[in-house]
Parts: sequence; structure tokens; C-alpha cells
Amino acid sequence: MFTQFSTTAENFSKASTMVFRIGTDAHLYDDPDDVSISPLLDSKFDSEKCEALKRLLALIAQGLDVSNYFPQVVKNVASQSLEVKKLVYLYLLHYAERRPNEALLSINIFQRDLGDQNPLVRAWALRTMAGIRLHVISPLVLVAVRKCARDPSVYVRKCAANALPKLHDLRLEENASAIIEIIGILLNDNSPGVVGAAAAAFASICPTNLPLIGRNYKRLCEILPDVEEWGQIILIGILLRYVSARHGLAKESIMSSLLPNIFSSEKSSESDTDYFEIKKTYEIGIQDPELVATVSRSYLAGPDKQLLNLNDSDVISPDYISSRFTSSKSDENVKLLLQCTSPLLWSRNSAVVLAAAGVHWIMAPMEEISKIVKPLLFLLRSSDASKYVVLCNIQVFAKVMPSLFAPNVEDFFISSSDAYQVKALKLEILSSIATDASISVIFQEFQDYVRDPDRRFAADTVAAIGLCAKKNPQVANTCVEGLLALTSPKTVNSTSGSMDDEAMVLIQAITSIKDIVKQDPVSHENAIIILIRNLDAIKVPVARAMIVWIAGEYNSIGNIIPKMVPVILRFLARGFPSESIETKYQILNAAVKVLLNSKEEDFHTAKSILNYVLELAKFDLNYDVRDRARVLRKLLSCYFSSSGPAEKPDNNEIRLLLAEHVFGDKTKPSTKTVNNRFYLPGSLSQIVFHAAPGYEPLPEPCSLTESDMVKGLEEPAQAEADDSDIDSGSLNEEGSYYSEDSVTTSTGIDDESAASESDNNDNNTDSLINFSDVSKPQEGTNDLSELMSKGALESWLDDNDNDNRGSSQNVAERIPSARISIGDISTRIKPKVYTLLDPTYGNGLKVMYKYSSEASTISPSLVSVDTFFENCSSEPMSKLSMSNEDSESSDQGRYIYLSI
Repeated sequence: MFTQFSTTAENFSKASTMVFRIGTDAHLYDDPDDVSISPLLDSKFDSEKCEALKRLLALIAQGLDVSNYFPQVVKNVASQSLEVKKLVYLYLLHYAERRPNEALLSINIFQRDLGDQNPLVRAWALRTMAGIRLHVISPLVLVAVRKCARDPSVYVRKCAANALPKLHDLRLEENASAIIEIIGILLNDNSPGVVGAAAAAFASICPTNLPLIGRNYKRLCEILPDVEEWGQIILIGILLRYVSARHGLAKESIMSSLLPNIFSSEKSSESDTDYFEIKKTYEIGIQDPELVATVSRSYLAGPDKQLLNLNDSDVISPDYISSRFTSSKSDENVKLLLQCTSPLLWSRNSAVVLAAAGVHWIMAPMEEISKIVKPLLFLLRSSDASKYVVLCNIQVFAKVMPSLFAPNVEDFFISSSDAYQVKALKLEILSSIATDASISVIFQEFQDYVRDPDRRFAADTVAAIGLCAKKNPQVANTCVEGLLALTSPKTVNSTSGSMDDEAMVLIQAITSIKDIVKQDPVSHENAIIILIRNLDAIKVPVARAMIVWIAGEYNSIGNIIPKMVPVILRFLARGFPSESIETKYQILNAAVKVLLNSKEEDFHTAKSILNYVLELAKFDLNYDVRDRARVLRKLLSCYFSSSGPAEKPDNNEIRLLLAEHVFGDKTKPSTKTVNNRFYLPGSLSQIVFHAAPGYEPLPEPCSLTESDMVKGLEEPAQAEADDSDIDSGSLNEEGSYYSEDSVTTSTGIDDESAASESDNNDNNTDSLINFSDVSKPQEGTNDLSELMSKGALESWLDDNDNDNRGSSQNVAERIPSARISIGDISTRIKPKVYTLLDPTYGNGLKVMYKYSSEASTISPSLVSVDTFFENCSSEPMSKLSMSNEDSESSDQGRYIYLSI
């Protein structure tokens, strides 16, 4: 009865939302078409201006274009309220790149704010100036960045570092040396926040200028633990590249195993003793030296290149080795890097932990690599978001050095909440670190995984069992027994899921048995017999085809298999037409193998079976089966000729030799196939298994020579000497500013011809953008070379260095000495003409109009237009009249009526 007090789920949700939004600015997102913004921007109260600016930023966040408020927002940039100024700068920063010519209107305000007493205002001004992507103001931005790089405020210096990549994106080749010099200044800063931003600028602008890092290497290492987390990641990569290029690889590290000839030299000397000690440690800790070499090549020169361009047959002299390797125990720079990155192994940021672990993995001695185990496992237990990334890196470490994580097998057991990708990685890691002591515990876990409802995960577990058997031959028989249980008729017929899922598990089980049998067929004779006996119960085509292949391949092993194979072939020959194509292929191959390996007493039976199968295949519906039968009959024509011998022929006919080579040779155990898709730890390429865009391996060891370091130290000194040419673009002989790129039309195209003509013609029109010095008179000057001096550019920044700038009165009376003025844009652009009346609909009369640059004489809120009439017909116009009528309000303008 009281419906107004009724409560529904929708009303309750709205009420709860309103309660939580009390005291916040969330209401600004409710009305996207707010018409009260313009009056609020023109208000004299700062609170109302803040409200309007917040509404504009809310509309920007929703993806709406509010650039039409640009003039009203720009005039508020001179506000004394910090909150208003901050919001205005945010608005300008958003539209500065898309509307650079309009943003230039407030360039003088930016210059004035660069000398403000408040460091936040200086930083906001610099950030907004750098956001205006115009070549014409790049000298100003460069000078501002250079000045702010020495600002007393840490926040301002950090903003200067963040502005450098924006300057570099403008492709200012003439200012490249100045930008690099500023990076060197910021890298030498005492603040960790500034160093982190400078490292990001270095990685973006000049990542190969490693001599710049050499000047500040020790300071960067010492300040590394205090840098912000994301700056630490970049700085670690830079320091690692410098150490690798300057000092080479650590001979005690895992990377030293890259060059196996070091350890195989017969001539041993006192200088070689350390290498033989490494060889001993290497053999104890690592099970796959070939894999280590591949990983090393991928880290240092990319997966498709070879480090140092060396072959196995090359003779490596001790002098050559000493020039490419250093000692991590005696080299101070390597020790310093390892010492400073050790605390970062326990960082809260997983990316920092992986970066620090990569340094220890590449440069640390073999006995210290174990430091990375506990941090990685702790990160694996505590973090769910980065679990997959951590496992990808642990997978590589475990493949190369299984002994690292062998004692921690329980940390890689599967949890029910793990995603499928995480489960697959854990299975691969478990199969890599399995040892004699832990294999029994791992198999107990695998037994539970095989019964998992997710049959795809169960199939992966079966594959992991096969990998464990291949890496640990002593448990191969146990693995085969467990896998054979999955192929028994009782297990195959009791399907707990869909047939496709069970078929996946069955196929993977037979594949694993097949790989294990390849290593030692004689010792697994019973497994082959069991598979042949279970063939009748297995109906999956791919599984049946693999069992037939095993029967044909190992048809001569032992005493029982040679007697069973002809019987099973007779059984398969009877049902040949109803078999799948995969099985038919293997039946043909198995019949040929049995014939070629048959003894004298079994030759006639094998020949009859093959002849029968070939006749059936001759009329098969599949053309590939028919072609295979035809080829086999031609190869074995000596067996089936009408006049041929009844016994097994013994000749050297080419076709028979070819058949024996194809089908008679036994398959050899597969050699180790090295997966060469390894990349630097913590990189994106390590996760996606291919070289992602931007991936850079470590530089070649000792590629940074002493001469390069000396040259790198001389360049900054030369740049300091040429400071006058760097600060203001290009300077003429008189010291005034001049640049051909300083004149830019409103369309954004450099008008080089206009700039060149202004040097020779005094009567030329004024430039659109003029640089001026307030302290000098500007009357009657149009020469760009006299518009701005270097002193004028820097004078408004030099005020920042005065110690007595604390007085607010002095700040209010300060007048900038350098100024940019915008000329009359109406003479530089061609107005766009719009069609008001088309000749088709106007009986040959065409009416066009354009917006006039003159202000309206009726009201300032109205716009004046110029109208043009054109007769497009062949006959003269008559009875053409225009009349106007005033509206009710003069502010609404007048209406014009045209009659023909």
C-alpha cells in the first residue's frame, strides 16, 4: 500500500551506489552533456572554475572531444590557484599534441611558470611544454630541460628526465648530443627517483652509448637498491650490458661452459687451472652441456647466431680466452654488480626479482647461483598474478641446471586452483628435476594427476611420465608398467569422460611407451608383447597405427615376437578394408618389414600376407593407399614375379637394396634435440618463446674497448665547449638565434622559402611566430636573426637560481625577458569556402560563403560571413533579390531571404 517505501534489488543497488559516492567527484560522470561548463569557466571564483575543469576532465576520460573549450581554459592558466593551474595543465597536456598551434598561445605563461617559486608549477609547465610536439619550440624546450636538470627540486629534475624521450621523438639530429649530455648529468644525480627516470631515458634514446654508463657505473650500482621498482628493472639491464661489453663473461659462471674447447685442451698450464676446476663443477651440477651452450648463445647473440663466431674445431688460445672472460671473484665491477643486486632478489616486485636473478644466472659463480632459488620459490608461493611468468623462467633454469630445484619438488606440485598453462609448466619442471631420490614421490603425484577429470591435463601427465623415464633409465621399467596399465582393455573400456578425451590419454600413453622402447628395445620385449595383445581392444585409429608400427619395427626381437607378428598381420589383413587410413599405411609398412627380416622357414608366410595386403590395397578407395601399394610392388618385384624363386632371393638388385634401406634398417635412439628458444631471464621473449619486437641480447663480450671509453669521455667535454651551439639550435656569428625550422605555418608545414626570403627582403610580411627580447626595442624589425638572443632565452630561467626569490612580491613583479608572439594568422591561411546553394537546385545560381575575420558589428557573440554569388547557367539571371528580417531578439541575428 505504501509503494513509495517499497524496496527492490535495483533500488537498493542504486541507493548503495549513491551512499558510497558521497564526498567524491563521481557525480561528474553522470551528466555528459553538461551545459553549465562555460559559465563556470568564466566565473571569478576558483571553486567554480575547479568544478568546470573537473567536468571537462571527466568528459575526456569518457572519450568525448571537449577541445571547443580550449580558449576558455587557456585564459585560466594564469590563475594563482594551484588546483586550477594543475587542472588547466592536465587539460592542455591532453590537447597539446593534437592542437599544437593553439597550445602555443600559452607558451609565454609556460615560460613564466618555469620560474615560479613552487616546484610543482615548474614541473607542470615543463611537462606541458614537452607535450607540445612542434619543432619550432624545441630549442626552448631543450633549454628549459637543461635548466630544470639542475633544478633544486627532485620532482622537477625527474620531469626533465621524462621530457627527454619526447624531445628525442622529434628527430632533432642537431640536438642529439645535447640530449645525451643532459642524460649524463641526470645519471649523475644524487636522487634515486631522478636516476630511475634518467635510466629510462637512456634506454629509450641511446641504449648503445655504454661509455656514458662507464663514467657513473659505481654510483649507479650503489644507488640501485634505492631506485623505484620499475627504474630498477631498466637500470639492472643497462648495468648488465655494460659489464658484459666492458669486462666480458665471468669464467666461474654457467656461461663459461659455452666454449667446450677450453676444457678439452691437452696442454695444461698454470693459467688453465681455473678452467679445469670449472669443468669439474660443471659436470657435477649440469646434466645437459649442449643445452647450456644453446642457452648461452641465445643470451649473448640471439638464437640464430653463434657467440664469437667459433666452431668446435677452432683452436682457442689462452690469450684469446682471457680477453673474453673475466673473474667474478676478482673483478671489482662484477662483484659490485652482484653485491648490489643481491638485496633485490627479495623485492616485492616480481619483475625486479627476475631481473636480479638474471644477473646472478649470467654473471655469478656456480656456487652462488643457488641464491636465486629461495626468492623465486617465495615469489611462486606468494604471487598468483605473476606465477606463470616466474614458472617460465624457472623452467629454463631447471632445464639447464636441474640440481638447483631438485630438493624443492614439492613446490611444483599441482594445485586444483592452478590454470591449465601453470599446470603444464609445473609438469615440465617436475620431469626436468626428477632424481633417484625424488622420482618415487613424483610418481605418486602423477598417479593422482592421471585420474584428474581434465583429461587434457591427464594426457600431459602421461607425457611427463615418459620424459622422466627417458631422463632416468633406472625407472624406465616402472614407468612402462604404469603406462601399459592405461592401455589395458579394462582401462580402455571404462571411459570416465568423452571418447575424444580418453583417446587423447591413450594416444599419449602409447607415444610415451614408443619413445621409451626406442632407447632399449631388447629390455622392453614384454611391453611390446602386451601392446600387441591389447591391439584387438584398442579402437582409436592413431593408437592402433602406432602399435602396428611397433610390431613391424621390432618384429625380430626375442623369440616370442617373431611368432606373434605373422599372426597379428593375418588378423589385420582380414579387416584391412575396414581399417582407418593411418592403420592401413602401417599395415603395409609392417608387412614389408616382416618380409625383409623373415627367415627361410617364415618367408613363404610373410610373402603371402604381403601379397594379399597389396591386392586389397590395389582396389582401396583412397588414392594414396593405392599409390603406396603400387610403389611397394615395384620395389619388391623380384618377390612377386611369375618366374621368380619360391625362396628368399639373394641378389643385389637396386630396387631391393632400396627397399631394404627404407624398411630394413632399425631406427636408432633419438639424439638430444636442443630447444634453442631461450632468451634473457625476465624478458617478454622468454614468455612467448620467440624474439619479441625490441628484444636485444647482451652485447659481445669485451666489445667495449679502452679506446671507446676514452672517446666517450672526450665527447661530453666537447659538447660542454660547444654549449652555445647546443642550447639554442643554430647560432650565427653574432650570437643570435636563427633556425630555418623556426617559421611554421598554421598547417604545420615549414615554410623554408619564406624564411629565406625574409633575410633579403625588408618589406616582407611578419612571421607567424616571432621570438622577441623584451629588454630590446622591437620597432620595425622583421629579421629573424635579431628576434631572439641566447641571453634572452636563458634570462627568464636564470632567475630561478637566486637565493632571495622567496618573496612573493618579487615573484609577482617579475617580468619575463623572452617572449614568443603570434602574428596575424588570417594572412597565412586560405579560408575554406562552403556551398550554400547548389546550381542544380538554384536554377543555375551558385551561392557560397566563408567566415570573415572581421568581428560582427551587431553583437560580439555573432560571426560574420562573406557571401558570393555565381551564375552557372548560360542565361542571365533576372528577378534576383535579397531581403533581411530582424528576429525578435537582436542577439539572435538576422535572417536573409533570397528569391529568384
